[in-house]
Amino acid sequence: MRITPRNIIRHELIGLNAEVVASPHPGYVGIAGRVMDESAKMLYIESRREVKAVPKAAATFRFKLPSGEHVEVEGWVIEGRPEDRVKRAAKAMRRDS
Repeated sequence: MRITPRNIIRHELIGLNAEVVASPHPGYVGIAGRVMDESAKMLYIESRREVKAVPKAAATFRFKLPSGEHVEVEGWVIEGRPEDRVKRAAKAMRRDS
């Protein structure tokens, strides 16, 4: 399945370019680079040859999709282990149908 702004939470984020566009912690705003890893509560973004850990719940991220489109995602929406997030999104979509 192709990654789009509508289904981004069901996809792998590793490898996408990301930028922190908003956060209550000013030190996170502006961190940008490639998503190198992901855990339940953190995104690890390679920025200027170092990997920065950004708490998902404390940020709004702008991802660049392979199509070139940009999409902003509130971090709390992507909290959870990647494999659990995919399952949770699939259940929510079935309820909406």
